[in-house]
Amino acid sequence: AYAESHDQALVGDKTIAFWLMDKEMYTHMSVMSDPSPIIDRGIALHKMIRLITHGLGGEAWLNFIGNEFGHPEWLDFPRAGNNDSYHYARRQWNLVDDDLLKYKFLNNFDAAMNHLEEKYGWLHKDPGYVSWKHEGDKVIVFERAELLFVFNFHPTQSFPDYKLGVELAGDYRVVLNSDDPSFGGHNRVDNSVVHVSSPEGFAWRRNCIQAYLPSRVALVFARN
Repeated sequence: AYAESHDQALVGDKTIAFWLMDKEMYTHMSVMSDPSPIIDRGIALHKMIRLITHGLGGEAWLNFIGNEFGHPEWLDFPRAGNNDSYHYARRQWNLVDDDLLKYKFLNNFDAAMNHLEEKYGWLHKDPGYVSWKHEGDKVIVFERAELLFVFNFHPTQSFPDYKLGVELAGDYRVVLNSDDPSFGGHNRVDNSVVHVSSPEGFAWRRNCIQAYLPSRVALVFARN
């Protein structure tokens, strides 16, 4: 599975990050710059899009170099149309290495996402079971590899005590939180909270838990 192909990184198209944030990436990707709702939205959705594709995709994950940290601009090789320029025939690794830029947040999340998959191995497990899709709430929930993936795509609405169906009873903790400050999030979720399941069935699952779902946040829960 892939959220974006290498073709999107070439001249004439845009990567997901560039579609989401465009020219704001030139002026507001510094941690010292004024807050930008476009950058905030773009960073949040970039993480969510990649995680939901990774979690619901097939048996492998494909990423074009640099897209893991939201590389701006495009790739263009020397040709007659650009006067044989090498200017865009590059990947700017310095961007993710600069601690004053926000690219590090996307890279941190991508690393955490892949480390989590390495631990639980959902790519080689059965396909995910989507137990909940709510158009009004903009919430999607699915289970895979005994993990619970929860996405709140709503741009403004956060939900306290949102009910989530789980097949297996037990105590659940957040093991990946896109709202973590190290991922450029707003720290609205307490990862230490234990969510104890109830035998009350929900969403065609035998048990349920309740959790706070901030707007534009993805959470992954694991059973203790």
